[in-house]
Amino acid sequence: MMKHLSEQWTSYRQHPGATAAWFFIHLAALLSSGVVLFLILYILVRGIPNLTPDLFAWEYNAQNVSMLPAIFNTLYMTVLTLLIAIPIGVGAAIYLVEYARPGSRLVKVIRVTNETLSGIPSIIYGLFGFLAGVLFLGMGYSILAGVLTLSIMVLPVIIRTTEEALLAVPVSYKEGSFGLGAGRLRTIFRILLPTAIPGILSGIILATGRIVGETAALIYTSGTGTTATGNLLHPARTLAVHMYCLMSEGLYTDQAYATAVVLLAMVILINALSKILARRLMANGG
Repeated sequence: MMKHLSEQWTSYRQHPGATAAWFFIHLAALLSSGVVLFLILYILVRGIPNLTPDLFAWEYNAQNVSMLPAIFNTLYMTVLTLLIAIPIGVGAAIYLVEYARPGSRLVKVIRVTNETLSGIPSIIYGLFGFLAGVLFLGMGYSILAGVLTLSIMVLPVIIRTTEEALLAVPVSYKEGSFGLGAGRLRTIFRILLPTAIPGILSGIILATGRIVGETAALIYTSGTGTTATGNLLHPARTLAVHMYCLMSEGLYTDQAYATAVVLLAMVILINALSKILARRLMANGG
């Protein structure tokens, strides 16, 4: 590593502009890595000492402020959201890449709409979910209202990453499939999608991270219910909302830091499992 950096520095030293660019690029990389490392260490130092068995009791009360119901609700809502968003997002990307006429007005409208949705603040999604789901459709504060709102939020990420993954598949794969007599639908499901799995999974990982860490949209839709429930019409809080509630009350700051440790561990675990799954799918496909 040091030898490689030394060789780069020697080659760039002869050009002042290249030297400055080399310096700022490496400085930016170090700063970004340092910030992430500092945040992780800060959360671990503040949170690990406050992890107690009471925080993992099945029932929440004012004495233990247990996070276990919130963990269950987080996993439950994440799975439901992905079950809705993945088929719609992947299907939309397949349409844009394989079926839509390139440069058509409809494709432009879809892409502009998708990019606009990706830039809308989560609080706006929360207000929309509150007006449309909680009030207009009569769902009340419920898991279903939160799941539908989250599904709309993560659709742009899944559509965009899936579209890029499909476009990255070599054209020769598709031409070879057509040459062997396979139809378009068979080619999509047997050739294109398996090859694009790593890119699709990266979008799903990003979507999962947004679901797990979302607070603003869920406060207005799924509410802050403290029980672990599988009833779609009952209110429930996720782990991120649970942490927000503990911090906003000002009485359980230490428990909030402990919740942050568990939330961080959950995100890392989901990312690791997704990467393992991607490797196995690639190995089976190869």
